[in-house]
Amino acid sequence: MKKRPIKIILAIVLISLLNNPSLAASSAPTRDISYPIRVAVLKGADRIKLKIQGRYTIYALPLLTELSEGDGLNNVEIRPTYSGLMIGGDEFKIYGVKIKGESQADIVIDDRMFRGEMDVIRTTDLKLLVVNHLDIEDYINGVLYHEVSHWWPMEAIKAQAIAARTFAVYRSLEAGGNDYDLTSDVYSQVYGGKTSERFRTSRAVNETSGLVLVYKNEILPAYYHATCGGHTEDASVLWKTSIRPLKGRPCSYCEQSPHYKWETTLPLDSIEEKMKSGGYKIKGMKCISILARDRSGRVEKIAIEDSLGTEKIPAHKFRLVLGPNIIRSTNFTVEVRDGSAVFTGKGWGHGVGLCQWGAYFMARRGLKDVDILMFYYPGSKVVKLKDIVKE
Repeated sequence: MKKRPIKIILAIVLISLLNNPSLAASSAPTRDISYPIRVAVLKGADRIKLKIQGRYTIYALPLLTELSEGDGLNNVEIRPTYSGLMIGGDEFKIYGVKIKGESQADIVIDDRMFRGEMDVIRTTDLKLLVVNHLDIEDYINGVLYHEVSHWWPMEAIKAQAIAARTFAVYRSLEAGGNDYDLTSDVYSQVYGGKTSERFRTSRAVNETSGLVLVYKNEILPAYYHATCGGHTEDASVLWKTSIRPLKGRPCSYCEQSPHYKWETTLPLDSIEEKMKSGGYKIKGMKCISILARDRSGRVEKIAIEDSLGTEKIPAHKFRLVLGPNIIRSTNFTVEVRDGSAVFTGKGWGHGVGLCQWGAYFMARRGLKDVDILMFYYPGSKVVKLKDIVKE
């Protein structure tokens, strides 16, 4: 048998580590505190496909009466019925179940692998809500791959880990009596479960384990976005949050971001249809004009002229109705010509807090994770979660 050069062997090992979730998670951190997070991984589903790799127990909610237990399940369908839940070929007159895997058992929902426990709940409209209960460190492991590239500089990934962990804690404290703390999409933090874990992102989670941001000893609403386009936004423009770390500041670090500038052209009739779907009474759209900008340069309010008159709309609501991936930010100009609106803009995202591409270029210049965080959240501090939250 031929001997492989040592460089080739190392390369194979490295690629395996970067792309194998089980290897990525093998170096679990020593955790100072267990902090539970509840993530809605599916909402409004008609049915789900359940697979369990390892020993498990399924309990009825809310009293946790045992329904079944065993050693592995393979592609069992769960769907709501008028009187309860159909699990495989058996119907149970219950509104939900809790699925617990023993030790390192994995729960697979519709081909996505998850750690922790899973609640499957029948909602009043005969749909399914699926909520993953897990420790915050496992949760962040499933988030980072979707929020930044695992090939990015380690200090940028670590800064993102601390921001994402902080945001998760903040949302959990705000959740109150809700069934979940966060969703698994762009409206919270994109979360893919164990399937999304990678070696370098897991390393960033381990090296920042338990670290969060606070301001005046309170958990910071650690918002973040892709590219600020030259100036981060004041959070008070969008939400009822007016604190020093989120007042916005100039940023020159993201100038080389691939999302720094953008342009899109939309027919007026398609904009009108989307505005109608969003609840606005628009008919015969003629023109779009900018009424005001804030100190970051972003548009505060626009005016839509149509056959009914003029409708004034906050720019951030206009952006969400048309689609946040279409109108990438509210830092834009608009010109109407030949029946279409031409938008030319800068940045991607709401602009509040950490600029991810700014963090990337800061790390490329040798700045550390804390340096990055203090730049984008001035006046905040990095502390241990165990020091501010009681288990």
